[in-house]
Amino acid sequence: MSAVKKLYDAYAKNEPLKRGVIGVTDLEEAYSVQDAVLDLKIESGEVLSGYKISLTSEETQKLFKSDQPLYGAMTDRTILDRVSLGDFNIPLLEMELVFIVDEIVFPEDNVDDIMRKCRVAPGAEIPDGRYEDWFPNIDLYEVVSDGAVNGAVIFGEPRKFEYDDLDDIKGTLSHNGEIIKEGQSTEVLGHPAKAVKWLAEALSGRSRTLNAGLFVSAGTFNIPVELEAGKYTVEYENIGKVEFEVTE
Repeated sequence: MSAVKKLYDAYAKNEPLKRGVIGVTDLEEAYSVQDAVLDLKIESGEVLSGYKISLTSEETQKLFKSDQPLYGAMTDRTILDRVSLGDFNIPLLEMELVFIVDEIVFPEDNVDDIMRKCRVAPGAEIPDGRYEDWFPNIDLYEVVSDGAVNGAVIFGEPRKFEYDDLDDIKGTLSHNGEIIKEGQSTEVLGHPAKAVKWLAEALSGRSRTLNAGLFVSAGTFNIPVELEAGKYTVEYENIGKVEFEVTE
């Protein structure tokens, strides 16, 4: 069975694979597998709705022995406002700002162009891998093949902001009213708009475009934490907050 079929079946049935079984050994092959898995999702009725950017900090790159960020395509099935642990394999949680693309973002656009073309929402991303005991034990190629281990994204009302509004701001993650993590936007390639620019360039290199109507979960403010049942609040300086509940 091909890597594509294994990963799609693991996704569709929520039956995780053993680590090391897909046999992907380089980055180009990994992105090709990701693309083919996305094609199967679209064939089954899902719609490409956005992208997540991973490994945007030195710390997260070290976890997976990478010298660059990664991206993963996400479908409409991944946009949630309520979360059930039973729908996932081993879900984690990250604080991420979500950019809503209102005009095509071109690879040559600068960060001010990106801020003009996008709105920004307070958000959270739920990484989840289609492998047993996946974090942080799978390799870089398993991560990319699996759509950058995308699980879901949750975000609040998007608004227009200036570049400086997102510069070195703090994010705070609370669970059942208790602060469990804090992080800075500088963890996201220095500034989240720079991560969106990186994505536009990376997609262009694979003959793809960051089109209007898509979202971008721009990169984490924190090393991921285990997702648990309860009420979460993610709040960002200058931007606002998003709240959601996780059930069993």
